[in-house]
Amino acid sequence: MHSYEDSLIVRRIREGTVIDHIPAGRSLEVLKILGITGKEGFRISIVMNVESKKLGRKDIVKIENRHLKPQEVNKIALVAPHATINIIKDYHVVEKKKVELPSQIIGIINCTNPTCITRQNREPIKPTLKVLQRSPLLIQCLYCGTLLDEHDIVGQLTSSE
Repeated sequence: MHSYEDSLIVRRIREGTVIDHIPAGRSLEVLKILGITGKEGFRISIVMNVESKKLGRKDIVKIENRHLKPQEVNKIALVAPHATINIIKDYHVVEKKKVELPSQIIGIINCTNPTCITRQNREPIKPTLKVLQRSPLLIQCLYCGTLLDEHDIVGQLTSSE
């Protein structure tokens, strides 16, 4: 018999996306990455700091009537490398995929070095960064060698620029 504590915290959604296995405390960053402020009209459920066998604690974001673009999934992988994206149709999961952190990140994050060639307007070069370490995340600009850590990455992805 299930106790009250074992019941669903948030109701199921008919159509949309569930982002699961977000590191605890990172769900608001995920919403910022997706550009969701609450004014768009989507019904959104956020569950923070729930128990997880895999992570210890985790966050979950449910977004009704919204599906993610590949570029958005790539950005989520930078702040939630173990996240899973569940596509919901008619209350059923029709697709489930784990986010994948690529070995190179192209055009998503800028090098923080102001003199890097990728920061010059006259140069048609996309910032390209190599993943050196996945946990904690550490990436390096292929052009100038500047290192960026998780703080730099999250800051860029969640800034209001």
